[in-house]
Amino acid sequence: METETNRALHRLLDANLNRLREGIRVVEDITRYLFNHPSFALRLKTLRHQARISRESELLASRESTHDVLRATQSNELVRDNVSDLLVANFKRAQESARVLEEALKLTSKEASERFKSIRYELYTLEKEVREFHGAC
Repeated sequence: METETNRALHRLLDANLNRLREGIRVVEDITRYLFNHPSFALRLKTLRHQARISRESELLASRESTHDVLRATQSNELVRDNVSDLLVANFKRAQESARVLEEALKLTSKEASERFKSIRYELYTLEKEVREFHGAC
């Protein structure tokens, strides 16, 4: 039987896995379709596929997106003036989510925690490379 604490932890993991993959996907598609850069797109796709844990069906069962207390869009989330803004917002979203996953998974799986730490550091590297590439265009 799942305890309330486990259910809440599953919700946290589910939300951050989704946020991580969504942020990566936005950047992946920008590098793929706007920049036509296969190397960046492939590295991001690989990271997105690494952003999995073995208990995803349990996480889905704990999802309560309609009851999320911060479900409403914040006004600053609506401001994106250019592609650079999209890149920054989505890299940061993904990095922050990877950090939450890294920390939360220390409670249940040191191996998974280390994987998300690795994803976070790869995102830092990719952010620098992609933004330098975009700035050079």
